[in-house]
Amino acid sequence: MDDSRTRRLLEDVRSGTVTIDNALEEMRRLPYERIGDYARLDHHRVLRCGFPEVVMGQGKTPEQILEIMLHLSARNPRVLATRVAPEAYHAIHERLPEAVYHPLSRCLVIDREDNPQRRPGVLVMTAGTADLSVAEEASLTAGLMGSQVDRLVDVGVAGLHRLLSHLERIQRARVIVVVAGMDGALASVVGGLVSAPVIAVPTSVGYGASFQGVATLLAMLNSCANGVAVVNIDNGFGAGYMAALINRLEPCADEAAGE
Repeated sequence: MDDSRTRRLLEDVRSGTVTIDNALEEMRRLPYERIGDYARLDHHRVLRCGFPEVVMGQGKTPEQILEIMLHLSARNPRVLATRVAPEAYHAIHERLPEAVYHPLSRCLVIDREDNPQRRPGVLVMTAGTADLSVAEEASLTAGLMGSQVDRLVDVGVAGLHRLLSHLERIQRARVIVVVAGMDGALASVVGGLVSAPVIAVPTSVGYGASFQGVATLLAMLNSCANGVAVVNIDNGFGAGYMAALINRLEPCADEAAGE
């Protein structure tokens, strides 16, 4: 939205010809900010979706990631970039020292929220240690979006007693992210134990016949357990985002009254 259009909208609100609600609806559809010849930033995504646009670092140069994050952080206290290579972070850090890099998940985070209130309810679990990088991407995303994240690692079905020893903890969660490679069986097992929605994340962990996660993806899509939804291979970000959205939902009146 250019300055003249913004001024006209504000003057219409002041004169009473446009209501505040209608002006807010108009602002939700504001256009983007153009950055060079490589990006168009959707600054008002936070109004429509509740969280700012997220930067996909993969395929971008360090300079592009830096400029995008500088523009996003000028208007938002929380900024997330995923799939940022270590060498890209080192190039970015000098000009953006407040950005914190998480090597395991390859996420770059700016968080200026002071003592944020995080809502409990999200549990992120992994079948194995090799799934941790994807799980951490999910955890950081959900945490930055206002959820308090509980982590449970290395509880794959090859040793089912490891999972069952945490059953009470698992059943307290409002939404569960299950990150697994190989046969992906953990998602089905968890789905059969809980009443909460389960978001299954297939990873590219596995031997040759796993086809870089395709076999896991198909296994999860064919889960016999109810309440299991599946995101794409290694898509920890998508799972964490969805988990946070679900966790934001308010309980019904009867449930709230019983708490």
